[in-house]
Amino acid sequence: MDNNTFATKINRFLEVFITTLFGDIPTLFLGSKLRNIFYKLIFSKLGKSGYIQNGAEFINTSSISIGDGVHIFKHVRLDAKGENNNLDLSDGVALEQGVKIGAMDNTTIQIHENTFLGPNVCIGGPGNITIGKDCLIAANCGIFANNHIFTDIHQKITAQGITREGIVIEDNCWLGCGVIVVDGVTIGEGSVIGAGSVVTRNIPPYSVAVGSPARVIKSRKQKESVLATANISRNQ
Repeated sequence: MDNNTFATKINRFLEVFITTLFGDIPTLFLGSKLRNIFYKLIFSKLGKSGYIQNGAEFINTSSISIGDGVHIFKHVRLDAKGENNNLDLSDGVALEQGVKIGAMDNTTIQIHENTFLGPNVCIGGPGNITIGKDCLIAANCGIFANNHIFTDIHQKITAQGITREGIVIEDNCWLGCGVIVVDGVTIGEGSVIGAGSVVTRNIPPYSVAVGSPARVIKSRKQKESVLATANISRNQ
């Protein structure tokens, strides 16, 4: 057994031991405070003033970084198992109940400051995923940075591999309930995606997009332009 394999086994043992011992202690019995103390031993980073509710599950915590003031509620699952992964939750991020985030090999998933993920949001690599600051991701959204190759009808789809282009959701975006974002997409800053939409192509900044596939129906800058024109007219 080489040194890396041995270290991995030790880290996994410590992770399972600590999360089993402290993971299900109710908040009423100081569970959150105890987790804030002892989880520092297993995470790559665990900031201050955070809240981890009982029942949250973590895999490969040495590849997970959690900033200050992060809130993680029941039944959240953060899975960073595999090689060369990095799952990073910046300061003020909130993950509601049932959020699932999973990486695979060579995957970076970054969620930036003060972004909120609603109940049962599902985020999956192996393509890299970046979600910007101050975003609102409503319940039951799915963000999936991979596609299965299925061109050869003589092979099983599971044997044909995948593509992984990555997904970027820029700052200050709002995704309504049940939005799906597929691999290779960038959603521009300040955009709003209507509930139930499927985003299959890039969305320009400050757009409002709806439908399956999602299409831009207006720009949020239009209202800004109208207000600016009205203010100029009043001041003349």
